[in-house]
Amino acid sequence: MLKNLKHGLTGALAILLPLSTVPAAAPMPVAAAHGMVVSANHLASKAGVDVLKAGGNAIDAAVAVGYALAVTFPEAGNLGGGGFMTIRFADGRTTFIDFREMAPGAASPTMYQDKAGNVIPGLSTRGYLAAGIPGSVAGLEYVRAKYGIKSRAMLMSPAIHLARDGFVLDQGDADMLGLGADDFRKDIPSASIFLNHGEVRKAGTRLIQADLGKALQEISTKGADAFYRGNIAREMVAASRAHGGIMTMADFARYKVREMAPITCDYRGYHIISAPPPSSGGVVLCETLNIVEGYPMAKLGWHSAQGMHDLIEALRRAFHDRNISLGDPDFIKMDTEKLVSKDYAAQLRRSIVPDKATLSSSLGSVTNGPEGQNTTHFSIVDKWGNAVSLTYTLNDWFGARVTPAGTGILLNDEMDDFTAKPGVPNMFGLVEGPNNAIGAGKRPLSSMTPTIITRDNKLVMVVGTPGGSHIPTAVLQVVMNVIDYGMQLQQAVNAPRIHEQWLPDVTYYEPFALSADTMAALEARGQNLAPQGYHNQIAAILVGAPELGGPPLGDNKLYGAIDPRLNLGDAEGY
Repeated sequence: MLKNLKHGLTGALAILLPLSTVPAAAPMPVAAAHGMVVSANHLASKAGVDVLKAGGNAIDAAVAVGYALAVTFPEAGNLGGGGFMTIRFADGRTTFIDFREMAPGAASPTMYQDKAGNVIPGLSTRGYLAAGIPGSVAGLEYVRAKYGIKSRAMLMSPAIHLARDGFVLDQGDADMLGLGADDFRKDIPSASIFLNHGEVRKAGTRLIQADLGKALQEISTKGADAFYRGNIAREMVAASRAHGGIMTMADFARYKVREMAPITCDYRGYHIISAPPPSSGGVVLCETLNIVEGYPMAKLGWHSAQGMHDLIEALRRAFHDRNISLGDPDFIKMDTEKLVSKDYAAQLRRSIVPDKATLSSSLGSVTNGPEGQNTTHFSIVDKWGNAVSLTYTLNDWFGARVTPAGTGILLNDEMDDFTAKPGVPNMFGLVEGPNNAIGAGKRPLSSMTPTIITRDNKLVMVVGTPGGSHIPTAVLQVVMNVIDYGMQLQQAVNAPRIHEQWLPDVTYYEPFALSADTMAALEARGQNLAPQGYHNQIAAILVGAPELGGPPLGDNKLYGAIDPRLNLGDAEGY
């Protein structure tokens, strides 16, 4: 087991220990022979590993981890949110599970605008009107019933005990709860759980969530109906109505999980399996990889000026397509096959000038077209080779920061991931078009990128991260670090990163990501650069060895790495 050292926070994310410009020094990833779980909380990871040890498969472990994180990582783990799951079975089959939140039936395109058509600040990010209908319980129960082999009671037992008996807060847990303290004080049910007589809870104290324990027990006994048609739904609807929300019992009863084919592409002999719409993650990942495949990235070198220029230009084009073209597939038509094709990548590559930045506005405006940073991800591989890559979220840390009385369940603020008004940035600065406009029963566009990689039909890697619009760029760079630059897994995860999302017309860079010479060369090409903090917590597993083509460590075949950018989480195996 590896537990990250705790450091101070920048905003919500931990400061890394200083890194050299080239990520040479990094601990080895955690090694295991039979099964591996990498998540944002050590108690949740342990719950997953215990399921694997007891003969459960990766899907069973994912259910146990998902429910446990709802207790131990309330900032993003959840019952009141939603997400996506990419699965690859040991026999090579793949599938994708969409349990993204859904807009209530009374939602409308202008619900967050005033009479003059201006977006009202905060209306889509705080309080009951910001919440979509949650999908997490439906998603976890769907996969358990269809693909798991263990009982619901067995898989939910760790979460129930952690909620009822409580768990001792680490410093990182206490720091995170402190981020929500001001908003918790405005919501009596939230304050009664997450604060101690109005004050921030201290590390070393025990957090007990009795109401959440009751809700989990009810779900364990009665299944998803307890959440969507029973007392839990009634309590959430009553609280919503009492505080200006628009949720109804009919909205909960209508919620359905969608199962579909993943987005796939190939990169330098590796097969990428990732998230289709309503996630944009797989499209951005594959479109960008297809473009940069035409450049000799390994020869150019890690974060060289030319390599960075080519990557920035590829991301600028992929995010332009994301923000203009993508949305909920039940509501709009999208040619995703074209967007992830090699021919389209070649066309885009021809538009890139090697020594000159593209002005983002020249690619087209959102008006011509027809998320959240604070998410969590976990990766799992079992002894048979089944793999799960799961990202789920409340959107902002602690979501809408309201808890319906009697439930213990924090609600999401996922409605902010819709386009409140075309051309107006959301909380992550994404400028999107009308394809992602709010609509009754619609699911908002996401950046979540739960990804699995194979080669010659053999499992190679499981990877994903939180980070809003920074998710696909982080996954992309970790994949390139492993494939193009030959890094061992923990090096690849730790290495400083950049971020480019089309608009605003700025490329952001983490500390130590770019040397002074590289920055000067990029700025001479016309690239606009700005520093940024940390936005991700990659959770990754590499199969076979700590790095591609390298020797294994003893009899171990699974290697797990958790990102040190957040001061929580670990990799555990057996």
